[in-house]
Amino acid sequence: MTIRLFDYFRSSASYRVRIGLNLKGVAYERVDLALLEGKQREPDNLARNPQGFVPTLEIDGHMLTQSLAILDYLDATFPEPPFVSKDPARRSKTLAQALAVACDIHPLNNLRVLKYLKSELGAPERARDDWYRHWVREGFVGLEKMAEGSGRYLGGDTPDLADICLVPQMFNARRLNLDLTPFPTLVRVDAALQELEPFAAASPERVQNG
Repeated sequence: MTIRLFDYFRSSASYRVRIGLNLKGVAYERVDLALLEGKQREPDNLARNPQGFVPTLEIDGHMLTQSLAILDYLDATFPEPPFVSKDPARRSKTLAQALAVACDIHPLNNLRVLKYLKSELGAPERARDDWYRHWVREGFVGLEKMAEGSGRYLGGDTPDLADICLVPQMFNARRLNLDLTPFPTLVRVDAALQELEPFAAASPERVQNG
């Protein structure tokens, strides 16, 4: 069975799915779509992904979209290691942390929003970068509090869905030169996760350089 991931090396949502596939030990073929060139809006990709986004995972005859939905599919199909706990309280905490990134931080800062700020509102690059840093900072303030008392990872002794969402967002925060000093727990957890090969192999630098 051939598994294909249609993604972009610097897409946060695609980065999450690459981590998830690596953690599950699932081999896949990567198909790069250059978002800055608008490849995601071309007919072939719209046929795969009606929203015109990445990632899309082609697996077992299905075209799966939306990163958290893809990760949920992987968790149901490849049970080990689990991305969420069966314990209801632990599961709820994991989902809250993951959604703080995927629903509250990321949507405000994805490419189409930044393009709109530029093309429709005339925001210069400095203003767009300030926008980006502001919303990441706002989200990290709450996530840092939620992460207090974590073990080595947000998931404790083993990474979970929250960790999968954290690492790409930390990458973007650094790329936009956000001061991470106020977020020592997030910095510590991210550093520990970067030592794990499934996370390191999914990084934009590794993916871009083959």
